[in-house]
Amino acid sequence: MGNDFESLRLQVFLARCGIGSRRKCEEYISEGRVAVNGKSVLVPGSKVGPRDKVTFDGRAIRPEKEFEYIALHKPSGFICSNQDRDGRPLAKDLLADATHKRLYNVGRLDYMTSGLLFFTNDGEFSKLMTHPSSHVEKEYMVTTKKEIPKELMEQFKKGISVQGEYFRLKRYAFKGSRSVSITLEEGKNKELRKVFLSRNITIKSIHRIRIGNVKLTGLASGHFRKLTRKEVEQLKAQALENKKNSAKNRNRR
Repeated sequence: MGNDFESLRLQVFLARCGIGSRRKCEEYISEGRVAVNGKSVLVPGSKVGPRDKVTFDGRAIRPEKEFEYIALHKPSGFICSNQDRDGRPLAKDLLADATHKRLYNVGRLDYMTSGLLFFTNDGEFSKLMTHPSSHVEKEYMVTTKKEIPKELMEQFKKGISVQGEYFRLKRYAFKGSRSVSITLEEGKNKELRKVFLSRNITIKSIHRIRIGNVKLTGLASGHFRKLTRKEVEQLKAQALENKKNSAKNRNRR
């Protein structure tokens, strides 16, 4: 991609520079952290071209020439953020030796949830992996302090409303009376915790073991590896196929 590109919307340009997902870049613009040709821009959507000078937090940025994709086994007790007022450890700091490029997490796992988490500098990939219409599967192992009712899992599969939020799993498989594998496609903020808490079931642990075709197998806690080109291509292809099927289903209604 390099420096040769046609005019792009500012948030798309920022994403291609590895600053964050499009949605996150829109937030950065609204916060006044982005300037074009020396002038602060507060509204996403304005166009920038190859001759424009764009800065983020005062630093000149250009589209990334090379994208990186990393799988991290996030331990519990790490936060998915660039900074934390309470001084809690950051998941991104576990990648300090991975690359000199600025990487950001694709989606997130909450503070106490462990498991598979992607990092990249490819904003288009991040958007594709996290957009609800992509239906990217995410599989979790949930362990609880008391028995999990099958009736709850069946209700969760049909669709369950908790305090005005609607949640629905794609599939589940019991691994014991207090342990269940749950596959989600969207995965809303603290979805699993909210569903189990609605039945007064305390969660001992949530561990993400798979995203799409990529499994956590063989990756020790706190360690990371680069995704292979084949893995990235398969993730993208499946997400694009899912988006296409979603659009077809909407048109049939």
